[in-house]
Amino acid sequence: MTTLFPVNRFKELRTPFYYYNISVLKKTIELLKEETDKSGFKVHYAIKANANPVLLKIISSYGLGADCVSWNEIERALSCGFRSDGIVFAGVGKSDYEIENALKADILCFNAESLQELIVINEIAGKLGKTARIALRINPNIEAHTHKHITTAIDDSKFGIIIPELDEALNLISGAKHLQLIGIHFHIGSQITRMQVFKNLCARINELTEWFSSRNVSLKIINVGGGLGIDYHEPDILPAFREYFSVFREMLRLYPGQELHFEPGRAIVGQCGTLISKVLFTKNGGNTKFAVIDAGMTDLIRPALYQAYHKIENLTSNGEKTHYDVVGPICESSDTFGKYVELPETKRGDIIAIRSAGAYGESMASRYNLRDLPPAVFSED
Repeated sequence: MTTLFPVNRFKELRTPFYYYNISVLKKTIELLKEETDKSGFKVHYAIKANANPVLLKIISSYGLGADCVSWNEIERALSCGFRSDGIVFAGVGKSDYEIENALKADILCFNAESLQELIVINEIAGKLGKTARIALRINPNIEAHTHKHITTAIDDSKFGIIIPELDEALNLISGAKHLQLIGIHFHIGSQITRMQVFKNLCARINELTEWFSSRNVSLKIINVGGGLGIDYHEPDILPAFREYFSVFREMLRLYPGQELHFEPGRAIVGQCGTLISKVLFTKNGGNTKFAVIDAGMTDLIRPALYQAYHKIENLTSNGEKTHYDVVGPICESSDTFGKYVELPETKRGDIIAIRSAGAYGESMASRYNLRDLPPAVFSED
C-alpha cells in the first residue's frame, strides 16, 4: 500500500476523480527547464495532453509556450497565461474559422500539414491583411516503434507533407504574398522510449536542413515535436529528460541563428496525475476474479483504446495478495483497466489508484452512458 496519497481525505470524496500532485508537476517542469535552459531550447507544452486550467496556469508560469491543435486550445492557452508569440498551431484539419482566429491572435506560427492548407492560410491571411508565419510539418517516414494509433510519421500517415512535395511547397510559398516560411516541424509519434528513434529523426532533419540550405532557404525554427514517453510501470520516476535532450544536443546540426523547439505533453503532466476510484463489487467469473470499480473507460480511455498499461494500486488494503481483472461499469467489454492485476485482497469500498493518468485522462474523457465527468482534486487545495 502506497503512502503517497492522502487516503483519509480521499475517503470523504465522491469518486471517481482525477488527483493531481502539484509538487510532482513542478519537479517535472524544473527538471525539464534545467536541461533546456542551458542549451537555449524552446519548449511548447502540448495542450492536448491535459488542458486543465489549474495545471496550465502553473505550466505557463514557467515561461513555456503552447502547442495547440484547435482554436479552443489556443483560446484556453491564452486565458491561462501563455503568450501568443509562444503558441504554435498544428493539426491536419484546421478549419477556416480556426485559421482566421489564430491569425487575429497573432500566434507564433502555423505548423502547416498540406499544400492545400498553405493555399487556404494565404487566402485567409490576405483577406485580413496579415502575414501568416509558417513552419512546414514534414513527414520524415520514420518508424516510432510505438502503438500504431500514436505513430504519426510513416508512409501513408495522414500527418505532414511528404518529402517529394517539398519543392512544390517552396514554389507555392514563394508565390504567396501572405505567407512567411520561418521553419520546419516534425512529430513522429507518442510514448517513444527508444532513444534510437530520436537519433534517426536527427539524422533525417540534418539531411533536410542541408536540402533547404542548398536552395537558399533560411530557417529560423527547427521544431522536433514531442513524443518522449514516461515509465508507466514506475510512476514515481520522472521522464528521462537528460538523455532525451542530450540526443538532440549532440546529434542535430543547427545553422547559425537557428532555434530548436520541442513540444512535450505527456512527459510534463503524465506522472502528476492519478485516477482515484472506489470498488463497487467483487465477483467471480469462472477462473477470474473481478474488481468492479466506479471509474470507467470514459474517465481513462487509454487501456481500451491502446491496450495501454497503467499501474493499479489498492490504497486501503494490506491483505494477502491475489489477482483481479480490474474493470469499470461501462456497457463495453473493453472497459477493462488491467487483467490479472496483483493486488492485496480487495473489497467493496476500497480505494483504487490508477497511476500515470495525468496525460490523456481528463483531456479524453467522455460522457458515454451519460456518465458525469470526474472532477479534479489538487494536492495543494
